[in-house]
Amino acid sequence: MTIRALAAIGLAVLCVLFVSPARSADEIGIFETIHESSVSFSEATAAIESALTTSGLTLHGSHVVRVPENKHQAKIYVLTSPSYSEVASSESPRTVSAQVLRIAVYTWGEDQKTVVNMANPVAHAMVYYADSSNYDVLVSAAGAAANEIRQLIAAVPGTAISIQSKPLRSEKHYRKYKGDGPARMMARFRTWQKSQLVIGKDTAANFDKVVENVAAAIAASKLADASESTGWEKVVQIPLHDDAVYIGLTNPFIEDKMIRINSRFRNDGKSDEAPYPGVDHVAALPTDVLIVRDGDETLVLHYGQMWRMQLYFWDSGYRAFTANVGVPGAIGSSIEDLIEPSL
Repeated sequence: MTIRALAAIGLAVLCVLFVSPARSADEIGIFETIHESSVSFSEATAAIESALTTSGLTLHGSHVVRVPENKHQAKIYVLTSPSYSEVASSESPRTVSAQVLRIAVYTWGEDQKTVVNMANPVAHAMVYYADSSNYDVLVSAAGAAANEIRQLIAAVPGTAISIQSKPLRSEKHYRKYKGDGPARMMARFRTWQKSQLVIGKDTAANFDKVVENVAAAIAASKLADASESTGWEKVVQIPLHDDAVYIGLTNPFIEDKMIRINSRFRNDGKSDEAPYPGVDHVAALPTDVLIVRDGDETLVLHYGQMWRMQLYFWDSGYRAFTANVGVPGAIGSSIEDLIEPSL
């Protein structure tokens, strides 16, 4: 382990001595709303992009989200924290989804106020590092990464806030996460490990070639409109250590479905001028494809979409899941159909 890693772990161990508000709370959001802007959407995104030039965070990509009928504006930023990644460097390569940080900027509510939230790094660490012997250190490092995001967003004129946003769960629930309520059966009662589905495999020696082939298949993909699940575009491709590459994908179909489904049964913030309050869930994007070197194999993985959709969209309500039960399968099959022929 490098000196930098030892120093980072030492700092994280000190952080464990203090209980963060997120961990002490009964319920922790998979998202956290962190800023209400006093300026326009374009001014807020410009401020973030300017602040990123001097931030300790690494920006890997951004994406303008296609909101139905263009009723709201939304943009996501995908980043990593070198300090957090260093602390997690000895963990299984299959846990790297925890290290990918996502910020969303979007307009919301009748007055279309610009708001910033993040996919909560602490909640994600609780899921993916549940069985790690370094669990407390890693959760504290995730909290430090969340603070790095808050410091970045402070560049946006407005008011800093901290609201744990739905879906809300306890730490115990995240550590054994298999879905929610009666919908757990839809996710087949799988933990994240069992929800990592193998698209294909090769030898460990062919890791770089597999990455190249998968990236080429995605680059050649042709996007359809929001009515079809086919076609994908790459938001980011992030090498995480020497044994894992994270690829973040999106397409019009997944964006349309996630916003519409989450908006359908919600009344908060909904109006004729702003009909899609579910835009506040776009930090769930992009969806993950992992290429990992695990033992003597290279594995190409993605997540069961019903498990993933429950993690991010359970507050849509059970009716929303039963009304759209075919959507997760369509998304998952589309990703497999795209990538599998390249392996």
